[in-house]
Parts: sequence; C-alpha cells; structure tokens
Amino acid sequence: MTDAMAHRGPDADGFFTNDTIALGHRRLSIIDLSSSANQPIADHTGRYLIIFNGEIYNYRDVKKLLPEYPFSTNSDTEVLLAAYSKWGEACLPYLKGMFAFVIWDTVEQVMFIARDRMGVKPVYYFVNDNVFLFASELRGVLGSGIVPAKANKSAIIEFLSYQSVGFPESAIQGILQLGAGSTITIRGNKYSIKKYWDITSTPTIDFDFGDRLRVQQQVRQLLCNAVERRLVSDVPLGAFLSGGIDSSAVVGLMAEVGTGRPNTFTVGFQEKEFDESGYANIISRKFNTNHNQILLKPAVFLDELTNALNSMDTPSGDGVNTYVVSKAIKQSGLTVALSGIGGDELFAGYPFFKQYLQFKKYASVWGPAKLLRLGARLALGGSNKSQRMKALLNAPDTTIRYFYPEFRRIIAPQLLSSLTKWNNSRPMLEEQLVKLPATLEKYPLLSQVSIAEYTGYTQFTLLKDTDQFSMAVSLEAREPFFDHDLIEFVLAIPDHYKYPHYPKQLLVESLNGLLPDEIVHRKKQGFLFPWSVWMKNELRSFCETHLQRIAQRDFINGKNLLTYWQRFLNNDTSVRWMEIWLFVILEYWLEKNGIE
Repeated sequence: MTDAMAHRGPDADGFFTNDTIALGHRRLSIIDLSSSANQPIADHTGRYLIIFNGEIYNYRDVKKLLPEYPFSTNSDTEVLLAAYSKWGEACLPYLKGMFAFVIWDTVEQVMFIARDRMGVKPVYYFVNDNVFLFASELRGVLGSGIVPAKANKSAIIEFLSYQSVGFPESAIQGILQLGAGSTITIRGNKYSIKKYWDITSTPTIDFDFGDRLRVQQQVRQLLCNAVERRLVSDVPLGAFLSGGIDSSAVVGLMAEVGTGRPNTFTVGFQEKEFDESGYANIISRKFNTNHNQILLKPAVFLDELTNALNSMDTPSGDGVNTYVVSKAIKQSGLTVALSGIGGDELFAGYPFFKQYLQFKKYASVWGPAKLLRLGARLALGGSNKSQRMKALLNAPDTTIRYFYPEFRRIIAPQLLSSLTKWNNSRPMLEEQLVKLPATLEKYPLLSQVSIAEYTGYTQFTLLKDTDQFSMAVSLEAREPFFDHDLIEFVLAIPDHYKYPHYPKQLLVESLNGLLPDEIVHRKKQGFLFPWSVWMKNELRSFCETHLQRIAQRDFINGKNLLTYWQRFLNNDTSVRWMEIWLFVILEYWLEKNGIE
C-alpha cells in the first residue's frame, strides 16, 4: 500500500504492526529533516502512535501551550501528537493547517482519523466485515489487494457531469471519501463519523462591518497571516505564478513577509492567445523574484501529458497544468510551493457570482411566471446554455442549492443520456447541496455561492488536482486562500463590499496598491492550455484512439460519441472541447488502472 504511494513521500518509509493494526507512512521531509521525525511516532508514554500527512503551520504556537511535554524532535508531527495526548479530539480547533492524520490509542484500542477543515489533504477508506483500510490515495487502498478494481457507476456519471467525483463515494466501487472537516473513530468492529467543522456554521466574528476601510485592512492582515504561516519550512520553497490577480497577490505578500527573493514559476505557450508569461514577468520584476519560465511546445506537452495521466490517482478533467509546473518546480530543487488557487472562489472571481445575483433580483421583481416566459425565449434551441436555462427555470426554488450545479455542469443530462447508456441518477454534488444546513441562507448571497463552490468544484476538482498532481512529483503545494481564518471572515462580509465592479475588487482594494493596474484590469484567461487547438491537431490521434476504445464499452453509446467527436473536428461551436476530453481521460484512467 505504501509502495503504491511512494511518490508522496520518497524520503523515508516507516511501519508499525501488531495483531490488530498496521500503520504505514511515506515521508516527504519538510519540517525537522532528521530521522528522529520519521513516522510512525509514539508519544513519550508509548500510549499513542501517529501517522500524519500535511503541515500544522502554527505548530510552534501550539507547542507553547504544551510546556509539560518532553519533546524529542522539532517536528510539527510530535506537536500534533502531544496535543492529542493532552486534549484528545478537542485538539482540532487549535490546529491551523492542512492535514490527514491517524492516531492509535494502544490502551483504549481506538483509532482516530481526522481531516482538515477545507479538505486539502485526502482520506480514502474501505470497510467490510473483516477490515478497515485507509490511505491518502485510491492507489493506496487498491494496493492492499483486498478491494476489487471495479468502476463505480454513479461516480462515473458524476465525473462526466462535473469533471470530478464528489463526496462521499469515489471512482472505485466500495472505496469512500472522508468529508472535509470530519473524523472517524474506530472502536472494535464499529466506526463512527463526525463533522467537527462546517463551512455553513456561521462563526461569531466580533467585527464592525460598517467601515469599508477596516474591512479591507482586516482582509489584508488575514491574507498576510495566511501567507506567512505557509512559509514555515526547513527546505527551500517557491510559488506558482500565472500572472493573474491571485497568484500575483501571493507572490507580492511572500516578498513582503518573507526573507530572501521568492522563487517563481510560470508556463509559457507559443500560442499567444493562451500565453500569460508576459504578465508573470511584470510581477517578477516588481517583486524581484527569481523567475523561471517553462515554454511548453505541443511536442513536449505530448510527453508530459502521458506522464501526468499516468500519475492521475482519480480521474479529473483538469490539473495537467498543475503537474507540468509542479514538475518544473521540483526539478529546480524545491520541495514546497505556494499556490494562488482559491482566490476566485472567495472573492467572487467567476462570472456566475454576478449572474446569480442578477437572477435572484429578477426572480424577486418579476415573479416566476414572467421569468419563465423570458427563459422560454432564451432557451429556444438545444445548446448546452439553453438546456441549463431550462433546468434553472424548472428548479424547485431560486436558492444556490439548485442553481450552482448548472453553473458548474460540463455535460448536460440530455447530452449524457445520448452519449451513455445509463439512466442519469442524481449526481452526488446535487445531493450534498440539498443537504446543506439551513444556516446557508443566513450568509450574504455572494458568500452562498462561495460555499456552494467549496462544497463542489473547489473541494473535488481544484484541491484534489492540486494535491494529486503536485504530490505525484513529490512537491507539497500550500494554498493561502484556503486559510480557514481568512475564509470565515470573508464569508461574513456583506455583498456590497464584495461585489466585483472589476475583477475581485475587494481583494485588490484590500491589498492597497500591491498589484499593478495591468495585472488587475487585464482580460481574465485562467490558467488554461490551448486544448481546443491541440485536440484537433497534435492531440488528435491520441484522442481518437481513446474515444474509439471507450466507444466499445458497454455503458457508452459508441456511435453517438464518435459522431459528436466528428462534429467537434468539423468546428461545430456547440460542441465544447471539455465534453470530449472527459471521455478521453476516463478511458485512459480505466485502462491504466485495469478497472472493469
């Protein structure tokens, strides 16, 4: 099981076994590089054993609260263990970081598993009458040889709908995902799951939101704190730099609160409409970074694409870009890199934040009947956009629970029915949104969209891809915009402060001139590869081969899929590249892992 995940920790391995349990760990050494910090680690009494993936950024602060503990290392792992030995699961509120850890109590014979609040670090598990298995990746669980490698039908539908697989299932039958901010306690042959932190639980924030300047100052301070915490490391670190607002903000604050020149990395393309390297150069010059640019030509990318897909633990329509930049950072000699992901989700950076406010406004002014008539006019025809509009108009109400899935859907249900032979069941994302507590509606509308994002795309595509594709090359990615102190505060900010009259206005104003105007007011590109161009040229043969293979599978309407591919090649603008790409990715993943 640990061999299957050796890429996550190439520096050391460690094991503890007895008649009841087996714990295995792979180490990526970042804090306290000595062998005494290798895991599993036992506390000074020998009662508790820990294995831990992630970082506790405030471990030095927590350590000060434990003066009576005789520490033998300088690691955050031992601080976490000491905190648990003192407070039990009540240690969790003290922790600021990203983590998945397991503690075995040799006296009570109880195992405790915990995952960080935002779900940055993954936990997969499998249970039957005889065994409870857990790992940081599907590959780790499959490495046991106990779980059959069979595709999970409902998860495949989820993947084709939303480009990733949501909680609580996984792409493999029987393997489950532990939700963010949750714990598992295993006692004897029984286990229980508990949520210790929920993004919809409105925290008590003692702050006067009537003063715009003070709100901005507090956002800046919290973001500064988030970046500074993530610079804690005993090895060199760098940053992903796309030249957009979010990554530029992180690099600017690194230069401000850190020591020495930041190391920055960006990808450049020959296709100028996709190339952002010029913007990254502006930021590099402004903050005097040690800048590295990777020019990605199609021929080089073909090799990297195969490497990325081979390293993919769970199928995803995104993330290859993360793999390419992560690999370059790792090859430069760094082990840790800060990323700007999460800024769009927190500061209303996507168009659908505004769209949702507009729809709510029209729904309240016009009423459902007039809105339906308007929608009927807009929805004429069979395009993906019109199908989404129809779905929105047929939703039970106008809350974000029913709107968000249409904003994020890749393949509409009608198209999915045409390309596959499955009757579409309700995707897990939609079930999760409906189950969100009523406290969701207490938040400002823009924050409700953010919470839906954290429930869906952010957790299961963005964070999962960042983890799996960076760890594939033994690089640890850290995301300041996922600092829970920052998130809790920004979610409480009223809409009129957060409304983006220009991109991420609140974030930009809070940084008080840190970013140049040409970065703030540039056209948003997103960190994208020129897929639609490459799929019709350099990647055409690769795509065609995998589409023809998946067309033979019993759950695919092969003729319809290949016809749809032909329409794409013929430049039919109603066919989006991602709709095709998901089938290519899926087939590659199924074959690579020998999954039925």
